[in-house]
Amino acid sequence: MLKAKKNADRDLGVPSEVVSDAKAREVLRAWVANEGLICALRPETWPDVVAWGIVLADVTRHVANAVRDLRGDDPAATVSKIREIYNSELTDPTAEPTGGV
Repeated sequence: MLKAKKNADRDLGVPSEVVSDAKAREVLRAWVANEGLICALRPETWPDVVAWGIVLADVTRHVANAVRDLRGDDPAATVSKIREIYNSELTDPTAEPTGGV
C-alpha cells in the first residue's frame, strides 16, 4: 500500500512497509530532469560496495515484475534486456555522471 502524496505525477508514494519501520532509511532516489538522470544516494549505507550490486540486481527484478504487471512481459526477458544494456552502458557510456555527494 502506497502513501498518497500531493503530486502523484511527480513523486512516488512511500510504501507502507517503510512507514511502519522506524529503522527504514532511504538509500537511493532517481529522477528524470533537464533531459537527464539525476540521482541522490547514500554511498555510506553499506561498508562493502558489493551490496550496491545486490541493490541494483534487486531493482532490476522489481522493474521486471512491474513491467510484467503493466504489460504482461516475461520478467526473465526483461531482466535479460536490462542486463544487456547495463553491461553495454558500463563499457561504453552514453553520458558521464556529473555532480558529487
